[in-house]
Amino acid sequence: MRGRAGSEPASGGVRVHPTAVVDAGAVLGAGTAVWHFSHVMAGARLGQNCMVGQGAFVASTAVLGDGVRLQNHVSVFDGVVLEDDVFCGPSAVFTNVKNPRAAVPRKHEYLTTRVKRGATIGANATILPGVTVGEHAFVGAGATVTRDVEPHALVVGVPARRVGWMSRHGESLVFDAAGSAVCPATGERYRLADGAVTLVPAPGASG
Repeated sequence: MRGRAGSEPASGGVRVHPTAVVDAGAVLGAGTAVWHFSHVMAGARLGQNCMVGQGAFVASTAVLGDGVRLQNHVSVFDGVVLEDDVFCGPSAVFTNVKNPRAAVPRKHEYLTTRVKRGATIGANATILPGVTVGEHAFVGAGATVTRDVEPHALVVGVPARRVGWMSRHGESLVFDAAGSAVCPATGERYRLADGAVTLVPAPGASG
């Protein structure tokens, strides 16, 4: 179907711009918006409060969790899973076949690419197939990710390399000699041990 100006279906206020195409069989959660010239294919599953920006594309087996934001011209192809609160900057690129050839059918070879909760993919970044980007990781603009990214890692470059760590709030973490750091925006405390960053529970917080 094509969106109709001002249309807000009763099932949760989904908004589809008149120029967008949402195929029958796509599932859009409450509060999700699909903007100008975008296409969501039949079978795609989008959670609540997602935003699909201008010229974006979501393939038939793609899965988006709640609160995912696709900026303009992002294509989410078959085999890509974006967990809750993932942000994809303009023209970020996902791929699903390692060795494509126009004359060789390889749809049965699609690899699963997963971006975990709260991660950010910067503008014009490229994510190769089969990669997992960890929770709250941050992929810098223009980076090419060829291997898994650790939770909270900041990676940049071609190929992408870790150059730092990020808080859940998207702030750079500076660890002291004891492996402790504090998010400058929220005051949350983090610990770095054995190459992994973890959030330190606040005093009195339940597990």
